[in-house]
Amino acid sequence: MSIVQRTWAFVAFAVTLLCASAVAADSTPVLRVAYAGSMGVVMDGAVGPTFAKTHNATYQGTGQGSYALAHLLAAHQMQADVFVTITPGPMQVLKQAGMVTSAVPVASTQMVVSYSPQSRFAADFVAASQGKKTWYDVLSEPGLRLGRTDPSIDPQGANVLLTLQLAEAYYHKPGLMHAIAGDPQNTAQIFTEPSLMSRLEAGQIDASISYLSAAQSHHLPTIALPDQVNLGDPGMQASWYDRAEIKLDNGKTLRVQPLVFYAAALGNAQQPELARDFVAFLQSPDGQKLFQDHGYSPPRGNAL
Repeated sequence: MSIVQRTWAFVAFAVTLLCASAVAADSTPVLRVAYAGSMGVVMDGAVGPTFAKTHNATYQGTGQGSYALAHLLAAHQMQADVFVTITPGPMQVLKQAGMVTSAVPVASTQMVVSYSPQSRFAADFVAASQGKKTWYDVLSEPGLRLGRTDPSIDPQGANVLLTLQLAEAYYHKPGLMHAIAGDPQNTAQIFTEPSLMSRLEAGQIDASISYLSAAQSHHLPTIALPDQVNLGDPGMQASWYDRAEIKLDNGKTLRVQPLVFYAAALGNAQQPELARDFVAFLQSPDGQKLFQDHGYSPPRGNAL
């Protein structure tokens, strides 16, 4: 065989390999999961890749505020196979749109004060965690940069305000919410949910009132709040949490909903079998172990 013939034979072999690789890549199913933005570490760093590896699939995750995602999905402005949200409200949006028939609880959490170790107020937060100062006095200090999410589109942002309102009643401190948060939609404090913990890690903000699961996923120090304030005890819903209510300028009314993460396969999923398998994986011992490793509590309550 001449040099030219050998060259062309090599080129033909290489093209054959490329074509085979392309076919293999095209045959790999892609599972798209839309999830509450606070879940970025556990979903993209643990649950998604683990599931993809065991199911010979490609995982693609998108995290944003749960209500924002729910409305995008309901309006068919984005496509996903699975939706994972916190609190029942966003899932109800998709049930009303006919895209979800049922959703199962997969984890739960509670509200805490999380803070940056790089903050100039870090010593004050340590003192508060030891009971030497009150957490709300530290959050009220001049110059402290508090971060939270938009309460109109994200349950976590709503839960910050509801936590502060309940703290007013529990500690008998009228005006506490406004002293710490300002207006409900104070733009100086509002950031996107996926970026909030990263800003704390970087020291761009000093503190947040956040989900314990998100703070522990990012290895951030926290201050525990009493059950009457942390929204984490479903048994206190009727007797205590239901007294909290905040009305936004857009007419939306915020009320406490269980801090439970729900998952559902969507009716228009392009990978319906994988979607069902993924939801089952979240409930499985292996999936629950990954949640536990990232600071999440076991699921509470019934299916929606």
